[in-house]
Amino acid sequence: MVAKHNDYDASQIKVLEGLEPVRQRPGMYIGSTDIKGLHHLIQEIVDNAVDEALAGFCTHITTILHADGSVTVHDNGRGIPVDKHPTTGKSALETVFTVLHAGGKFEKSAYKISGGLHGVGASVVNALSDYTEVTVHKNGKMFYQRYERGVPQWELEERGETDISGTTVHFLPDLTIFETGEFIEATEVSRMKRGAYLTPGVTFTIINESTWLRRRFYYEGGIKTWLTNIVAEQRPVSALHYLNQEGKDCLMEVSFQYVDSTVGNIYSYVNNIPTPDGGTHELGFKSAVLTVLNEIALEKGMIDKKIGEFTYSDITDGLYAIVTVKIPEPQFQWQTKGRLGNSYVRTEVEKMMTDYLRGYFTEHEEAFDQIFAKIMLSAKARFAARMAKETVLRKSALLGWVLPGKLSDCSKKGKNGTELYIVEGDSAGGTAKQGRDSKYQAILPLRGKILNTENASIDRILENNEVKSLILALWAGIKENFDPEWLRYERVVIMTDADVDGAHIRTLLLTFFFRYMRPLIDLGHLYIAVPPIYKATQGKKMEYLYPPLDDLGAILTLQWFDPDKTSVQRYKGLGEMNADQLRETTMDPSTRKMLQVTIEDAEEADRLFRILMGRDVPSRKHFILTHAATVKELDV
Repeated sequence: MVAKHNDYDASQIKVLEGLEPVRQRPGMYIGSTDIKGLHHLIQEIVDNAVDEALAGFCTHITTILHADGSVTVHDNGRGIPVDKHPTTGKSALETVFTVLHAGGKFEKSAYKISGGLHGVGASVVNALSDYTEVTVHKNGKMFYQRYERGVPQWELEERGETDISGTTVHFLPDLTIFETGEFIEATEVSRMKRGAYLTPGVTFTIINESTWLRRRFYYEGGIKTWLTNIVAEQRPVSALHYLNQEGKDCLMEVSFQYVDSTVGNIYSYVNNIPTPDGGTHELGFKSAVLTVLNEIALEKGMIDKKIGEFTYSDITDGLYAIVTVKIPEPQFQWQTKGRLGNSYVRTEVEKMMTDYLRGYFTEHEEAFDQIFAKIMLSAKARFAARMAKETVLRKSALLGWVLPGKLSDCSKKGKNGTELYIVEGDSAGGTAKQGRDSKYQAILPLRGKILNTENASIDRILENNEVKSLILALWAGIKENFDPEWLRYERVVIMTDADVDGAHIRTLLLTFFFRYMRPLIDLGHLYIAVPPIYKATQGKKMEYLYPPLDDLGAILTLQWFDPDKTSVQRYKGLGEMNADQLRETTMDPSTRKMLQVTIEDAEEADRLFRILMGRDVPSRKHFILTHAATVKELDV
């Protein structure tokens, strides 16, 4: 699967069509023009560097976030070809950066494995950037070319001799296209860290000039080390498994382990590209685990006839796994590469995993028994939950299948443009009900703190009145039965008091949504309302002060006032505002502040929920002591 070093030249750059559509419809190529689309620019260039690493020609990849908003990605690979392309008559480098669907990924002799989808990465980044500068070190010479909004400013220049090889791409995103130009540091740190785990032997470096951050990642142990770090302090139920096997046009690498928990996670990748929506490789892995466990349990007469055979939800409870495949021609869902579509990959992965599991459990019967016992607990909980759900359905049917009585629904038909505010307590709920626009805003007050669902069984969760009200109000089900099409509101907004209790309730709700309604977050439906914490008044002048998005936000705002003549009112609870104030500050789309809940690093999110909301007290204590110094003000 490795190409020869001297075979990579202009003849391997195949041209399919022009570049013109990109600036007109950027969403077709990068998914969106918001922060995700902005980061996708970096992903495309880094993916090209990773392809060089996968081909065996690159050992270092560096990403630099510059203070002016531009980005540099450098690799020490072979360098993009610079000789004249036989079709375009231009240099191969200019062809790659100015012609859509031109790249080495179309020519199988150049890259046997690549993360690029359609060969559009470099040209799309170029088209959507204010400027792009490319420097290539190749065959003892250095070459340079600059583009502005996709247009070459001059022909490729030779700029002296060099004793290194590689490609450096420096670009500034075009802010006439993107909604924001501010990159999130944590997103790129996560990308570099992930790349190092998935590409053992390659060093990934991230530098942020604005924050003076410089981090370097290198993991010789690859995904085995990664899974060990993911599982961390959790109590294992099985050994940590690792296998690396090759099937037909499919190199599979898998590491997995069962732990004593009701939650788990499967992280899947294709040619080092994350596939958060799964796909055929992930289906093949899960299908093999499910089939083998059911078959052996049936052979041993261990299946409970009342509960029946195991389901996917049973075998994934407490299962942590990393599933990666490397294949020659990946077919993804859209350009953003969220889901793998190659059907043959499922067959190959399932066959290799089935053979491995069958052989392992034949030699280690006690290991099967331990995993079986763990999964049987999940199956019993599923059965109990189904019984509880049927009871709820029967009771609801007798009542006409009504929504929660405490829900003040909106009048608009259909979910487009509608919002559900989840509010803390009846007092705030009453104020929110008066301050809302009843056409499209609904209010659901919750009484006290909901159940901590991090380690609760599903039947206990369904018995909790507040959680039950949430499930019924949203109408979309939970866990594997969650269906976004049934969701009754376009936005779900958590609106709690600006104090410690409010923060705790918000965390409890986020835990529930993360564990049991994850698509609500992934599809961008979950938000957090940001109410003001102070009202400053000086004569007839008045201003609301919100929690700062930076450390000095509220302090800087106060400079507009004379402190000696200013009265400041602290809003600890939403109920302390009247309806007009709550509407103006927190609910009116034209004046409110609101945060969308996103998951930049699923692995880190999973770890933090376990630490903060799980049973491991020592880890939580360590986390609190470690981060206590960063808390500048504690409002009790």
